[in-house]
Amino acid sequence: MTVSTTPAQPANSFRIALNLEFSESRMDNVLLNALREQDENDKLKAMSRTLLKDLFTNKKILIKGQRAKSSSALAKGITYVDILGY
Repeated sequence: MTVSTTPAQPANSFRIALNLEFSESRMDNVLLNALREQDENDKLKAMSRTLLKDLFTNKKILIKGQRAKSSSALAKGITYVDILGY
């Protein structure tokens, strides 16, 4: 039996997988760049730094179902980030 390591995606959310070769000390810049590079959600592709900050402040960004902070560190490898309301 294979065990999935991918966490369940919350309803009414957009998921982006951050695949990092190195750990990062802050997730906000990495996430903003990844959102601007993806082509699945035009609204998130045009995201401003201010709107991203508001999403963090309003607890709309989750890692493994838990609230993420803009200053959260990211480990090397794949991190699944869910943005609620998209």
